[in-house]
Amino acid sequence: MKRAALMTVLALLCGLLLGSMVGLSLSSTASSAAVSSVQYAYASSVPTEAPLDTNDNTLLLERASQVLEALKQEDYDALSRLVHPSRGVTLTPYSTVDPSCDNVFSQEQVAGLAEDERLYTWGLAMGSGSPIRCTARDYFARYVFNADYTEAPQVGIDTVLISGNALENVADAYPQGRFVEYHFPGIDPALEGFDWCSLKLVFETWNNQWYLVGIIHGEWTT
Repeated sequence: MKRAALMTVLALLCGLLLGSMVGLSLSSTASSAAVSSVQYAYASSVPTEAPLDTNDNTLLLERASQVLEALKQEDYDALSRLVHPSRGVTLTPYSTVDPSCDNVFSQEQVAGLAEDERLYTWGLAMGSGSPIRCTARDYFARYVFNADYTEAPQVGIDTVLISGNALENVADAYPQGRFVEYHFPGIDPALEGFDWCSLKLVFETWNNQWYLVGIIHGEWTT
């Protein structure tokens, strides 16, 4: 009799334990489902970034203005963040882009430009034909920001504003890019335009942003 009662009690306890485990399992499954539902709802509510409108000239000009300001302030750290992360920036001293002569600087090289005392060869000087050999900082002073292009009276988008003796091949050299040209028709009125100069900033897209891939200097040459 006692044995039968004990077996009955054990059966009841097993039933209660099994029911508790099933309840916990169902509760856990419901909780997981609820969490997944919340995560899905959150992911669905996070706005996705709109694709860059590559035809929007305003965005292009804003990026170009940032580059000019960094050049004017000689803030090469800020400039480096605008340089294309994988392609770097190609530096062209005289209108014609030439991959065999033009130097390409990475983001890191641009960031350290002020402290870089190495001498680089940048191609040949127009007229004399002698090698252009100087530090990167001296190159930027002579063949990049040789005038305050933030005050340039003429600005063109994907348009070459003036041509000299050098071939203008920016469109062929950067088929995937767009460029902004800043142009001074002349600096000294007495020279009647024979001292014109231009700066072209070329951009390509990467990670939904415009990044600088080319800086092309142009000027009147004999």
